[in-house]
Amino acid sequence: MSDRLEQLPNKGPRPESELEDLKRIWATPKGWRLPTAVNNTVIGTLYIGVAFLFFILAGILALVMRTQLAVGDNTLVNQDLYNQLFTVHGTTMMFLFAVPAVEALGVLLLPQMLAARDLPFPRLSAFAIWAYVIGGLVFFSTILYDLAPRGGWFMYPPNTLPEFSPGNAEDFWLLGIGFIEISAIAGAIEIIVGVLRTRPPGMTLAKMPIFCWAMLIFAAMIVFAFPAVILATMLLEIERAFGWPFFSAELGGDSLLWQHLFWFFGHPEVYIIFLPAAGLVSMMIPTMAQTPLVGYRLIVVALIATGFFSFGLWVHHMFTTGIPGLSLAFFSAASMAVAIPSGIQVFSWIATMAAGRKRFRLNVPSLFILGFLFIFTLGGLTGVMVAVVPFDFQAHDSYFVVAHFHYVLVGGMVFPLFATFYYWAPIVSRNMLSERLGTWAFWLMFIGFNVTFFPMHITGLAGMPRRVWTYPSNLGWDVLNMISTVGAFTIAAGVLVFVIDLIRNFRIGNGGPENPWGAGTLEFLPNDVYAMRSIPHVTSREPVWDNPDLPREVDEGLHYLPNAPTGGRETLVTSAVDARPQYVLQMPGPGWSQLAAAAMTAAFFLLLTIKQVEIALACGVLAIAACLVWTWQLDRPGIGKVDIGGGIRAPTYVTGPLSHSWWAMVVLMLVSASLYVSYIFSYLYLWTVSPDVWAPVGSPAPPSLLLPLGSALLFVGGAAVLAWAGRAIPREGRRSVPVVAAMVLAALAMAGAVGLEIWGHMLTGLDPTASSYGAMVYMAPILTGQAGAAAIIMCLFAAARHITGQLDSVRRVTFDNAALLYYYTVGQGLVGLLLIHGFPRLIG
Repeated sequence: MSDRLEQLPNKGPRPESELEDLKRIWATPKGWRLPTAVNNTVIGTLYIGVAFLFFILAGILALVMRTQLAVGDNTLVNQDLYNQLFTVHGTTMMFLFAVPAVEALGVLLLPQMLAARDLPFPRLSAFAIWAYVIGGLVFFSTILYDLAPRGGWFMYPPNTLPEFSPGNAEDFWLLGIGFIEISAIAGAIEIIVGVLRTRPPGMTLAKMPIFCWAMLIFAAMIVFAFPAVILATMLLEIERAFGWPFFSAELGGDSLLWQHLFWFFGHPEVYIIFLPAAGLVSMMIPTMAQTPLVGYRLIVVALIATGFFSFGLWVHHMFTTGIPGLSLAFFSAASMAVAIPSGIQVFSWIATMAAGRKRFRLNVPSLFILGFLFIFTLGGLTGVMVAVVPFDFQAHDSYFVVAHFHYVLVGGMVFPLFATFYYWAPIVSRNMLSERLGTWAFWLMFIGFNVTFFPMHITGLAGMPRRVWTYPSNLGWDVLNMISTVGAFTIAAGVLVFVIDLIRNFRIGNGGPENPWGAGTLEFLPNDVYAMRSIPHVTSREPVWDNPDLPREVDEGLHYLPNAPTGGRETLVTSAVDARPQYVLQMPGPGWSQLAAAAMTAAFFLLLTIKQVEIALACGVLAIAACLVWTWQLDRPGIGKVDIGGGIRAPTYVTGPLSHSWWAMVVLMLVSASLYVSYIFSYLYLWTVSPDVWAPVGSPAPPSLLLPLGSALLFVGGAAVLAWAGRAIPREGRRSVPVVAAMVLAALAMAGAVGLEIWGHMLTGLDPTASSYGAMVYMAPILTGQAGAAAIIMCLFAAARHITGQLDSVRRVTFDNAALLYYYTVGQGLVGLLLIHGFPRLIG
């Protein structure tokens, strides 16, 4: 094969009919059917547009707050409204803008950089995006109806417990944000599988564009970080709704548990936001300097190290909570250590600009990149300062911290994002954005930002606390606050200029300038609704620079998959490490099912917020039904092997570890495992901090070991039955009643195992509202039941597929994925039984 890959896979001009087929198959729906589109360019553009809308809306709230704080003793808004503005501003920027914006860029840009027709789960991307759009807009609208939460974007208990925050406002935050995080996880699964499995032939991991590396690490961090905040929001919402005391100290809970869970997510999120932005910068600087990136391998190591270190920094936010001195020393050192990989990237960028200084072009993307370097470096320096425990004790909860994290977040993410808008606009717009207006936008934003936030360092050191809605005029803070307010409106003027530029010049459609910056990577290759005409063979990190004829070759269909051999939408799946062609992935086209699933899922969470439980459950059932309809259409039969070029014939259907869906299920299992590990930490943490109050004297004894043993036998028995069914599935055209019965029996065993565990605790009289011990004990089977419910549905789904003749010994992806999740759930259930029934007896 290696000899063949040295040559062009296809020789001579391709038939014009192939191009017409591609345009027909990949055509974007028109008119009222446009919401059914799943093309990455359409939904990616929508995703970015809505994220930018949230940026503007959150910015407007910030202007109101800055106006309130411009002078002391101001009465523009009252304290209650200010707290709502503060909470919605922070929540929108962190949850509705920052992470979705970079995930949107992944959806839009990754297929272009990987020369793929699309990411492997286009309907999953569409589901995630529509869920985010619906849920986000409903959440933000609460500020208009006096329903917005007041507990801050961090929602610290006990302030957010029902006795201190009655009503539904905090519930909107808890259920809404938990739902949006689930949407982000769906996008992360898409990105991980897309980067690892849909690269062009020859693009080994060592040849991947840096942005692809950054998005891979970004998505992996979401998988391990976001479940912690999902668990935290579950626990707090259950306490608010049912009185289970996870955070109430008098019943064995601890409000610091929320901080541990929240910041285990919250501090990695800073780097979740920064890493993709850094990846974008690492793509743009070499193009502007017209020279390869200096230290490519070092930057990859730095990205991985940053992601790794970020999970050891969450206590950085808790230095003043009274934690032990040894913990302070460890987390302070870790907070300083993370500066090393960031410094590697900064010096690599400077070295790249220096290497290409004679060719370096100063344009709007370059200006925003230089602004980013200046602002982010200052933010990093103040980050080292607050990592020093004695200094943090003085600056904590002051405006110094506000200045620091805005320098890091806005400098580290917003300025690279605006550079991205100008640099990659030609991918989806027929016109370039204006250099003149872009220059005005940059200088207004750069000057305005520093005028706004640099004085806050001084304001904070002068004693001004953050999160206050007003202050006395005789404390000497008025001038600095007025300067910051003027700067905020200057930033707004810069953003307004950018919006004017968009209105004047941004026109969605093909036909824009091809590779206007002279980039060496693949995203500027000629493209249409079907992405690239053919998928190139890649031999270097800058294939366009190394082969100037590559755009023509790709556009003439001289590389892989120049046609539609299956008659539908498809892309090429390659091996995860060395990117060798493995099979042709058949992908779904436009449809309503993912949109209906997103709408019904959003309705389920939002209706729960306002306690419309019956209607919410109905919407939940409809969401599951829509997902089943959507999934039923995915597992298409293969048509054998097809010619993809270069004399290679690739299969159109695979199962097991070769399948992209198998990889997605493994990532989903990692998400579930991260959630359960967070639960185990919470269980042990509450026992550690208050063992006597956690399980007070007189608490019911654990149930007899016969009951958990029965649960364990049901778990293991169900897994054994399912394993037998997997081996007994007959060949094509045949159906087996015993196989169907085994799948149904496995589903019943799973339900019985979880139900028996809950029933056993109810027999002892254990009350989840009486102590945090009882609440935590019941949470174990609840969490296992969540995964178990999904496994049950998938088992019954697989049984239905077999009954209808659409699942056999070859066409069995549906069964294999159900079995994977089932086996994982059994493992989680057994761990839970050991923890709940073994741990108390061990320490007793």
